[in-house]
Amino acid sequence: LSNPPRFLSLSLLVITFNVLYLMCHSLCRRAHTLTVLFILTCALVYVTLLEETPQDTAYNTKRGIIASILVFLCFGVTQAKDGPFSRPHPAYWRFWLCVSVVYELFLIFILFQTVHDGRQFMKYIDPKLGVPLPERDYGGNCLIYDPGNATDPFHNIWDKMDGFVPAHFLGWYIKTLMIRDWWMCMIISVMFEFLEYSLEHQLPNFSECWWDHWIMDVLVCNGLGIYCGMKTLGWLSMKPYQWQGLWNIPTYKGKIKRIAFQFTPYSWVKFEWKPASNLRRWLAVLGIIFMFLLAELNTFYLKFVLWMPPEHYLVLLRLVFFVNVGGVAMREIYDFMDDPKFHKKLGQQAWIVAAITVTEFLIVVKYDPHTIMLPIPFFVTQCWFLGIVLILTWTLWRFFIRVGVQ
Repeated sequence: LSNPPRFLSLSLLVITFNVLYLMCHSLCRRAHTLTVLFILTCALVYVTLLEETPQDTAYNTKRGIIASILVFLCFGVTQAKDGPFSRPHPAYWRFWLCVSVVYELFLIFILFQTVHDGRQFMKYIDPKLGVPLPERDYGGNCLIYDPGNATDPFHNIWDKMDGFVPAHFLGWYIKTLMIRDWWMCMIISVMFEFLEYSLEHQLPNFSECWWDHWIMDVLVCNGLGIYCGMKTLGWLSMKPYQWQGLWNIPTYKGKIKRIAFQFTPYSWVKFEWKPASNLRRWLAVLGIIFMFLLAELNTFYLKFVLWMPPEHYLVLLRLVFFVNVGGVAMREIYDFMDDPKFHKKLGQQAWIVAAITVTEFLIVVKYDPHTIMLPIPFFVTQCWFLGIVLILTWTLWRFFIRVGVQ
């Protein structure tokens, strides 16, 4: 704010994109391609002819990068191919597809830096980043009832009642809306707790009390989120999908209700994964579960290797990003798996989400190979080996031996 012309220029670019986005996000089905191009051209003409370029290299670099991203988003919102979702507006989902591309390019850039340069680059986003995280104590006293604390013997439980409790609930509510299957959600929820047990020697924040794992997380937060999600799915599957134009509704109450329902699905598809029906679907479901778990682990490992505190806004932005792209990706994966003759290739959003998940993991591998290569305790290795053997045995029996006998 110390330099009004500089601030005005950057604000103009941001406001320009917001105006374009709101136009594309209106209830009208037109993309407004010429209008977007005209307003974008006017903004660039203003910056070129009417504004003096500041003599600040760092500022000009940041402004140029932001302007480039905004121009790309303007192009994508108006010109990218529509995905499977049309509510609240196709432009909304095109926007998140383009954000996915920008995020993947950012990850590729970070991947090609040295460890030191990559961590210090985060200071360009937030000057508070780029410093090692302070060590914290995790686990600790795991007594549910602590007789040694006369004032509050249940203090260990109250200490766990923080902002992560509603975050866990809301997260699993949204994941249930994405996956649309109770069994898959419960398997992913339980498997992630096993992963936390297995990897607590690598990341200290995986070290939790047993009741925090299985009661607070699996049963209360995750379980309640999955239950509410399944109830919402039941309502959506039974809801009639008959739409009427806004201007054809005579009453104001009806118009307001119609606007509110603009944020619900246009139609509904019930996911029937049927993993045991054939080998292709079985392997696809295993792949989905694996990628879900990897994306969950990336959340914790990226914070660790890039020195980002858990409460930083970038961590929240990443979660908001996956909330918006995850549902589209799951629908595209289901369509590709359920009807390969019609959907001959994997959808664009599913493709880029898979690439993002893999790239995030590669950053973790490059930036801190020592941590992820710490030897897993022998008894943990035995448990995972037994689980893999059981899965392989069941796969051979279900899709090869049993079929041959029949």
